[in-house]
Parts: sequence; structure tokens; C-alpha cells
Amino acid sequence: MTDLVPALPYGRVLEVVRAPAAVLSQPGLAVDPSDPAIVELCADLVATMRVSPGCVGLAAPQVGVAAQAFCVDVSGHPKARTQHGLIVLVNAVVAESSRNERAREGCMSVPELTGDVKRATKLTVHGQLPGTGASVEIHTDAFEARALQHEIDHCSGKLFLDRVAGAHAIHTRQVYLDPRGAQ
Repeated sequence: MTDLVPALPYGRVLEVVRAPAAVLSQPGLAVDPSDPAIVELCADLVATMRVSPGCVGLAAPQVGVAAQAFCVDVSGHPKARTQHGLIVLVNAVVAESSRNERAREGCMSVPELTGDVKRATKLTVHGQLPGTGASVEIHTDAFEARALQHEIDHCSGKLFLDRVAGAHAIHTRQVYLDPRGAQ
């Protein structure tokens, strides 16, 4: 267990809400990291992320809770350079960012679209661990930096669609079929 993985109970798989659900556009409230309900919510986020194919992050607003809590895990993702493993944070903020780059993003709350979003490729995030409330600082880059910014945006009431340069930067999600016919 790394210092970024709090001790969490076994979580439940929750339903992911989709845009235009109001909870996705309202800023989440700061939370008490030691509140048992927040610890349980974080466990539920991890469980839901783990059963969702291709998902590398999930925030509380995506399961209908207007709170500043999220999880990210880019382990093994082909676009990830730096990989801290499972990251579960509450009340996280971007402390420093640099070197912006445009790349394609998708989201479980907007499953039919992707978009070209400009985000920092080098990032420092400050947050707290659920359960203990311990403060952590994460220095990362590339795909993990993008994933963290995406989830922090959810906690602030923003979708990736709020960050695209215009309609020309929004695309219909491609679905690739397995040669055996399965998706």
C-alpha cells in the first residue's frame, strides 16, 4: 500500500449519472476526510471505477454526490508515463501546472462523445486522504496529470465539454469491435 491509498472498506458499485444531470454542473462541497460516509463514498468510487471498462478515474459528482472526492488509477494505461497507482483524494486542488497540451478525453458521464482538451502536462496536486485526513502532495505528468485534472474539474462542477475550444473539438465516440464480434 502506497501513501496515496487510504485504508478503505469494500465499496459498492454505484450508478454513474450522465449529463445534463444538475449535480455535474455544481461545485462539490469540501468534505471532512474523517467522516465515515466520505470514506464509504470513496470506497464506492473505487469499486465503481474498477468494474467500468476503460475507466481511469471517477469523481463523487459522477455518482450523484456534490462532494470533492475522487479516485484515479492509470496503472498499465499505454499513455501513462508516471503512475502512482490508485490515488484517492478529497478536497484536492491543483497547486502548480505547466506545459499545456491538447489531447482527446472521454468521460463516463458523457459516454457518446469525446473532446480535444488543453491541459497541463506537468502538475502538482494537494489533497487529503479519506479516513486519516493526511495531507498529500502529488507531482506527476502526462496522462496521469490529465486524469487528475479531469476529476478535479468534476469536483468543481465542470465537464471536459466545458474545456473544449468549440464544436469542432467535440467528436462522436468511436466504438471498436473485437474481431470475435464482442465490444
